[in-house]
Amino acid sequence: MTDLTLGRATADRDRLLRLLQEYGVYLGVVVLLLLNIVFTSHFLSAENFRTQAVQVAPVLIVALGMALAIGSEGVDLSVGSVMALSTSLLSLYLGYGVWIAVLAAVAGGIMVGVANGALIAFVGVQPIVATLALMVAGRGLALVLLPQLKDVHNPAMAELGSGDVLGVPYLVLIAAALALLIAFVVRRTTFGRQLLALGDSRPAARLAGLPVRRVLILVYVCSGVLAAIAGVLATARLTASDPTSLGTLMELSAITAVVVGGTPLSGGRVRIGGTVAGAVLIQLLTTTLIKHDLPPSWTQIAQAVVIVLAVYAARERGKR
Repeated sequence: MTDLTLGRATADRDRLLRLLQEYGVYLGVVVLLLLNIVFTSHFLSAENFRTQAVQVAPVLIVALGMALAIGSEGVDLSVGSVMALSTSLLSLYLGYGVWIAVLAAVAGGIMVGVANGALIAFVGVQPIVATLALMVAGRGLALVLLPQLKDVHNPAMAELGSGDVLGVPYLVLIAAALALLIAFVVRRTTFGRQLLALGDSRPAARLAGLPVRRVLILVYVCSGVLAAIAGVLATARLTASDPTSLGTLMELSAITAVVVGGTPLSGGRVRIGGTVAGAVLIQLLTTTLIKHDLPPSWTQIAQAVVIVLAVYAARERGKR
């Protein structure tokens, strides 16, 4: 009887952990929304929702790339530096036209992604070490190209940062389109299936004849491109290029969004819907603390606590 009771308790615990991992992020979003509706003045205003959506868009875009990296049993710590590099390149080439400048910014992301992928796939460097090196190098290169803040005076960039379609900001539309694209890639393409197989077991993927090196490089190129796009959009919103601060600690926010969204750090699975909800959760958490006059440092502490709880839930579930 005791064994039966213990078995039921264990099953109930497993079920609770599974539900928390699968749906906890959505519950967190709902709870924070309700708390802000009740305790935060003017939270339900259209302007506030527009502001929240615009602010979360770059985080979400970076988190999409981070989800691919984590799904392949890796991580990309260089995303914040890629944003800084993209804003420097954008500012330098803006005189040649908006599209040339944007392409230059994206090319910077591709360059960092290729470097990350090559170090991991061909040299055998651990993802955390390889991307840490590029995080430092990327930020340094960004500051060499543009040592200080520079205002961006360009009508097209201003329209990108503040324009909308039927009241929906361009930044939000771009983030939503990219989320749908990445979800399609993960679920419906050969590359997506290879990525998940690689994250599940790299030795098994090699034995199965999968192009492990090519997939790894493509994963980090995608992450670099998405981070560069986020840098372009953030620059457009701020109407300024600031490689010193742009993208700072973005890797923390992106990892938090991905892990809280249910993508395990052990790889083999990518939850795009959960990542979107995770990014929204981080934005709501930040807004809640700021609007109640708590210092920004508390936001970082809260994110760290959320990551620990999410990883604990996944770890405990994996033990069963």
